[in-house]
Amino acid sequence: MHALQGRVQADVAYSELGAHLRELYARGTPIIALCAAGIVIRCVAPLLSNKGAEPPVLAVAEDGSAVVPLLGGLAGVNVMARDIAAALGVSPAITTSGELRFGTCVLNPPEGYALADPGQGKRFVSDLLAGESTRVEGDAPWLDDAQLPRSASARLAIRVTPHAWNGREDELVIHPRSVVAAVALGEASEIVARVRASLQAHGLAPLSLAALVASSEDMAHAALAEAAASLNVPLRFVEPRSADDRSSASLPHKLLNAALRIPYETLNDDHAQGVALALSPLAIDPHTIGRARGRLTVIGLGPGSADLMVPAARDALDEATDILGYETYVKMAGPLRADQRVHATDNREEMQRARHAFELASEGRSVVMVSSGDPGVFAMAAAVLEALDASDNNAWAAVELSIVPGVSAALATAAQAGAPLGHDFCMLSLSDNLKPWSIIENRLRHAAQADLVMAFYNPISRARPWQLDKALDIVREYRAADTPVVLGRDIGRPGGTLRTVTLAELHSADVDMRTMVIVGSSTTRRFSKGAQWVYTPRWYQ
Repeated sequence: MHALQGRVQADVAYSELGAHLRELYARGTPIIALCAAGIVIRCVAPLLSNKGAEPPVLAVAEDGSAVVPLLGGLAGVNVMARDIAAALGVSPAITTSGELRFGTCVLNPPEGYALADPGQGKRFVSDLLAGESTRVEGDAPWLDDAQLPRSASARLAIRVTPHAWNGREDELVIHPRSVVAAVALGEASEIVARVRASLQAHGLAPLSLAALVASSEDMAHAALAEAAASLNVPLRFVEPRSADDRSSASLPHKLLNAALRIPYETLNDDHAQGVALALSPLAIDPHTIGRARGRLTVIGLGPGSADLMVPAARDALDEATDILGYETYVKMAGPLRADQRVHATDNREEMQRARHAFELASEGRSVVMVSSGDPGVFAMAAAVLEALDASDNNAWAAVELSIVPGVSAALATAAQAGAPLGHDFCMLSLSDNLKPWSIIENRLRHAAQADLVMAFYNPISRARPWQLDKALDIVREYRAADTPVVLGRDIGRPGGTLRTVTLAELHSADVDMRTMVIVGSSTTRRFSKGAQWVYTPRWYQ
């Protein structure tokens, strides 16, 4: 649920509807808008350019009396409209002529099939609406219940075939994704060229390609992922059955034998080309072939507010099969889908959590490790890398690891206060759980001597109530009593507070574990104009 900030409580808040809708639309996000259809149309109109690539967009009346599909006719918008309308007990306002006449959208084949030419498809459907009849050639069970005007002798034909369309205007060609290409390792451009040449040699359409298959030993090679992306197909990996297979010139054929559990036809025998094709009589679900390369993404939620989470972190969460993290942070990462597996743990189980993430990802799953703030600032990114560094597990090394930055607590607090981090600064954790207090004292002293602005993480806890006061005693040896200190508690979360005091006024009773403490330098200033601001100039006198 997305809603206007300050008006409706929702999972994601926005401040301006038009900009927010356009961002969602540009990212390909299906949109169900509870508002007037005209508002939605005006908001996304500047982005309308490619009918074949637009996501479903619907408008639903506030009282549930109307469901209006607006965009995404080739992305299943009418199917969504019918499902929503059925749940609401109303009729969907479907206006697509072909679907109203025939009971289905001929130009929107189900998953596993692709329309050869949407432009030709529109002309074909126009001919049917004008009174022509058609015949269906090939396996198209989703058309069995369609009210198409059929005739065995019809001039027009719907052909379901993996072979390339020859441009005939009396045919609507739909390609089943029934071809699998197994490849040996090489440069991405070479792999793509070989696959396309092989498809062309057999008269097969590129859209009939269901997946690219490679050896699991080559999983970490970026060229394979690049080639699969260029061919716009999933990349799957299988284990060669023997050591001889790994070095054999016939490796692609061996990979097909290991990957496919259904009847198929091998289309080429030229092993030297580093590619082999298999043709199935039916569309192939690529998820049944081998496994994907596992992915582990370490993300930061930001300080807690959904609008301060970077879009890449939200995308990673949306794509994840498994989500790990400290239970509090996992709850903050919602909303999550019912099919996503959540592995929430205690905050002190970081290394165990990191190892578990690699185990899941090495099985081919898409895993997200959740941190608060920025994952690389006193958070899980370092633990994940430490676990990988200490491991000799080749399967872990093959996992696609990425780290998505987030808005740290120090940056979020500084932004609300103004710009106290406007010049050189450092971040220090006052927790001695993972390092001796003597090291903390030494670093505090050097940072204070260097006149750095200091941001204190983990400033105090029940187990160590004395450490903040000890840290402040050290800082006061080098800073004036009127040095500004910013205290941000739960910034970005409900009930967050921001205060600015002086170093002389600050006491440990003012701070808890959820407080960010930013101690200014000798040049940090505090003033009031409209609001109270704190900043550190970018210059020194």
